[in-house]
Amino acid sequence: MKPFVAEHIANINPYPPGKPIEELEREYGISGSIKLASNENPLGPSPKAVEAILGATSKLHRYPDGSGFYLRKKLAQKYDLPFDSILLGNGSNEIIELVIRAFMSPGDEVMMPSPSFLLYRLVVQWMGGRPVPVPLKADLGIDLEKMARAVSDKTRVIFLTNPNNPTGKVIAKADFEAFLAALPEQVTVVLDEAYIEFSTSADTPRGFDYLGGRGPAVIALRTFSKAYGLAGLRIGFGAMDPEIAGFLNRVRQPFNTGSLAQIAALAALDDEDFFDRTRRITWSGLQFLYREVEKMGLEYVPTEANFFLIDVACESKAVYEAMLRRGVIIRSMASYGLERHIRVSVGLPEENARFIGTLKEVLGQIAAGRQGKPLSSGAPQ
Repeated sequence: MKPFVAEHIANINPYPPGKPIEELEREYGISGSIKLASNENPLGPSPKAVEAILGATSKLHRYPDGSGFYLRKKLAQKYDLPFDSILLGNGSNEIIELVIRAFMSPGDEVMMPSPSFLLYRLVVQWMGGRPVPVPLKADLGIDLEKMARAVSDKTRVIFLTNPNNPTGKVIAKADFEAFLAALPEQVTVVLDEAYIEFSTSADTPRGFDYLGGRGPAVIALRTFSKAYGLAGLRIGFGAMDPEIAGFLNRVRQPFNTGSLAQIAALAALDDEDFFDRTRRITWSGLQFLYREVEKMGLEYVPTEANFFLIDVACESKAVYEAMLRRGVIIRSMASYGLERHIRVSVGLPEENARFIGTLKEVLGQIAAGRQGKPLSSGAPQ
């Protein structure tokens, strides 16, 4: 018996998550790998979050706080936001889904930059909507003018990733404000700020400054996955006008965030030393990587995130495969339409150095292959 599947579901290409290190090592027969592919925190999780989790395991038989009261209260105090404007999510990913559930009907349009976070398009397809991807500018910045022109009477939501993933580029504040002014009021703008803690630009908008004003509704998304190192717990939040939060609560699961995730996030907000170290190691790592990539004669895209793009001047899939077999896991951007680019997360100093050494080796091997010279396997010992 073959189950009935709606056409818009059958036609979806699922999101391709990065494989865990353990699975890749087993599959490729390697060991001692480093992973610089998923924009994770190289320092690990916040120590205060880990301590809080260990102290809360005896209460796992209880359901979590369905309202997330204490974490929302802490976030409201930290960012000077109304308590009722904050909504917790199973990662900020879940809030993306809630926005589409609440504000889009089948056949409606949802706009996003392209390339950007793949989940936007997927969630719209899940719900029977029409994704409207708008290509980036030649410099890989988000083309807000083109997006504004593409708005139709069916446009319900616009996603903007700031800094953008995979480019690391940010939007200028004046450009964002002009963009908002050009939009009809029925459009909801989601400003996804998963990497905003790494941005050093004073000229990029912060979503919290645009909540509840005139014009289109703005929803700002944040996550604990990156700067706080809690990716495995899946905890994030959105800030928005309280009326908007009320609509999202209508389509939210009753216990959508776990108790350990809430407790860890609450503790991580007080771990200022870890937060500061995370940003310092990211910024210093980027400067090292920039210098080394420049020495290799390669072009790269300066970033405001904890990752950046490198133009390897050849097929990025080949570079990805060759580096993987040497135990260095990065990301090919071919699936984003950037055939010659790889994306690299900033790691610990020794990981960054290993990445550079391996990239030099791989590109040398590829260049030798083009010249007809025999290639070594490069397999780790």
